[in-house]
Amino acid sequence: MSECLFCDFVNGVLSVEPVYEDSDCIAVNDINPQAPVHVLVIPKKHLVNCLEVGEEDEQLAGHLIRVAGEVARLKGVSDSGFRLVLNAGEQGGQTLDHLHLHLLGGRPMRWGPG
Repeated sequence: MSECLFCDFVNGVLSVEPVYEDSDCIAVNDINPQAPVHVLVIPKKHLVNCLEVGEEDEQLAGHLIRVAGEVARLKGVSDSGFRLVLNAGEQGGQTLDHLHLHLLGGRPMRWGPG
């Protein structure tokens, strides 16, 4: 097992049932959901957070957002609305050092997030 839980998902070290998967990313239900729908969209390439996204990763970053939209449709929250969250660093709420998007839906979202 590696030091990165999400890399273990990607590499099949830990079994997980994907909501969506393609050659660049995997989407899985969050094990500690904060909303009725809480899915993590995780790139297969290990990047600690958005600060590591370089020019060579711009297509991947856009792909993650497109996949989040597809997952919202699959989970039935595209019409009612949803929130995408990307955390960076400890004070930003990041708890795992592997870039990922949180897709939250199925209930009204309030502002502010912190």
